Amino acid sequence: MARNSSRKAKGKIVRRLGVNIFGNPKYERLLEKRPNPPGMHTRRRGRLSDYGTQLVEKQKLRFHYGIAERQFRTIFAKAKSMGGVTGDTMMILLERRLDNVVYRMGLAATRSQARQLVLHGHLALNGRKASTPSQLVSAGDKITVKERKSSQTMVHDAIEANHREVPSWLMVDAKASAGMVIRMPERSEIPTIANEQLIVEFYSK
Repeated sequence: MARNSSRKAKGKIVRRLGVNIFGNPKYERLLEKRPNPPGMHTRRRGRLSDYGTQLVEKQKLRFHYGIAERQFRTIFAKAKSMGGVTGDTMMILLERRLDNVVYRMGLAATRSQARQLVLHGHLALNGRKASTPSQLVSAGDKITVKERKSSQTMVHDAIEANHREVPSWLMVDAKASAGMVIRMPERSEIPTIANEQLIVEFYSK
């Protein structure tokens, strides 16, 4: 029951934002079948204010990476303090999150599953237990799966079912159920889900 409710909630989020932020093909089909936001059956989307447009872009990215508002705001603040192009830096920081890296490597079917793998202690980072999904990885970091059967089975099944391309800044050893961060990602290598400049403007007010 809870699982079905979760699916419905994700479907409503996708329809409200008008883009498949979760990457699952079933949401592409949902948008084709029901392009209007929940509650709007015949009316077209009205024109949003500048604030409304910025808010939508922020929500797209936040839901895409599956993080809370407070965490998102913290990442933005960190990106701003690091100098350079804030939007680009923010995107790179989001990609460097441990749960996202596990997902990008194909060790989990979804970011939600990747987060659970980390939280429940199924993975190790550089040989040490990793239980913080928001932890940032660095070049040279190695991610391995605990030797217990339940951990190995979950990750093996995810790898077998994965049809996503592993980014060039990561390396995966499918047989060993392990991966390595070769280098830091560049902004050009990160899929564009939202207009990050509008998000920068949203938080800079």
